[in-house]
Amino acid sequence: MATAATLVSVDDKLDQLRAEVAKLDQISENEKSGFISLVSRYLSGEAEQIEWSKIQTPTDEVVVPYDTLASPPEDLEETKKLLDKLVVLKLNGGLGTTMGCTGPKSVIEVRNGFTFLDLIVIQIESLNKKYGCSVPLLLMNSFNTHDDTQKIVEKYANSNIEIHTFNQSQYPRIDTEDFSLLPIKKSGKDGWYPPGHGDVFPSLNNSGKLDLLLAQGKEYVFVANSDNLGAIVDIKILNHLINNQNEYCMEVTPKTLADVKGGTLISYEGRVQLLEIAQVPDEHVNEFKSIEKFKIFNTNNLWVNLKAIKRLVEADALKMEIIPNPKEVDGVKVLQLETAAGAAIRFFDKAIGINVPRSRFLPVKATSDLLLVQSDLYTLVDGFVTRNPARANPANPSIELGPEFKKVANFLARFKSIPSIVDLDSLKVSGDVWFGSGITLKGKVTITAKPGVKLEIPDGAVLENKDVRGPQDL
Repeated sequence: MATAATLVSVDDKLDQLRAEVAKLDQISENEKSGFISLVSRYLSGEAEQIEWSKIQTPTDEVVVPYDTLASPPEDLEETKKLLDKLVVLKLNGGLGTTMGCTGPKSVIEVRNGFTFLDLIVIQIESLNKKYGCSVPLLLMNSFNTHDDTQKIVEKYANSNIEIHTFNQSQYPRIDTEDFSLLPIKKSGKDGWYPPGHGDVFPSLNNSGKLDLLLAQGKEYVFVANSDNLGAIVDIKILNHLINNQNEYCMEVTPKTLADVKGGTLISYEGRVQLLEIAQVPDEHVNEFKSIEKFKIFNTNNLWVNLKAIKRLVEADALKMEIIPNPKEVDGVKVLQLETAAGAAIRFFDKAIGINVPRSRFLPVKATSDLLLVQSDLYTLVDGFVTRNPARANPANPSIELGPEFKKVANFLARFKSIPSIVDLDSLKVSGDVWFGSGITLKGKVTITAKPGVKLEIPDGAVLENKDVRGPQDL
């Protein structure tokens, strides 16, 4: 009986949602049907449980070591032919709010006055100039970043790079109490959400950009987060995919203890697929986090064949795992359903992972990451952020900055200049700490200001394996 009642309530919920969605004139018919389809999949509970015993570690044929890839052609004309098949797409839907910035995250200044977006444009420009090719840049915005991005890209009007922008879908948030749609009760942006980067495939198609690119003879799109400074075009990877006709490639890299929650690639029932921590049964979570069994994680640098995207989107075959994301908006508990682009790997033919060097994963998620990329640990040449060979340790130092440093403006104000950290292992800063200029940090350094006390680190100080709790320790 319970099952019948549940079925009725699922149908009732869907009927109610369809009626409410029909009233939303802010979104397109494609968005309406995409949303209804996502919710009905969620309500039907079609999520497949992973059978733990069936998980296999992928072989080198499935997750190819980067070192084994053939060298790309040395001939400039051949390289130009390869690159003319490529499009670069940056996921540009995120705001810089967690770092205290307004507007798109991609306009935060990373180094030498350049923003993420500046660096991306400079990189592709230098590629187009060097090889005489025309690699276009696509930016997938959300309704949160669209207007600002349109204004920002105007400054690149004279660059030798074709820039396209398009919006990902805009879906209504669901009030969990009565399963009604928030925009029906509440006007403004708070009623809506962008449904995760898995939406890149239908949105690319719905926007008309996919057909345009196919008509230009483009074959592959390189998708990456706009805040990953390591996600640069790699001709070796592109060459491999074209020669082997791989429809999808996910760049993975060896896990460190900082990445234990990242999704990993597994072989499952004869296909390669992404395993996220949310799919792991509770009793296996520790095993999932271990670096011994699951040695790699997803960088979210993805290479995908454009014709394959067209085929799968038109067949409505990309049914990625749904990620329920509960939120609260002005005291109302809401649900937003999302999908991730990496989870699409299992739907493409000849899909592979490539185990790439860690240098291809350099995300800036917080001001502690900004400290790394603004320091002498990296240099900036032609828009490319390159690691300083003077650092012997392949891993970056671990950096923990207290809440006083969370916002970019506060972070910049507290450093007269960024310290030298080439020989730093770890840094932990707590309290009201201010840094002078020309400071060098080495080994393990902890700096703790007592509550209510301002602690200033003087110009030129060298701190090596120190625990600083007051001026007397300097």
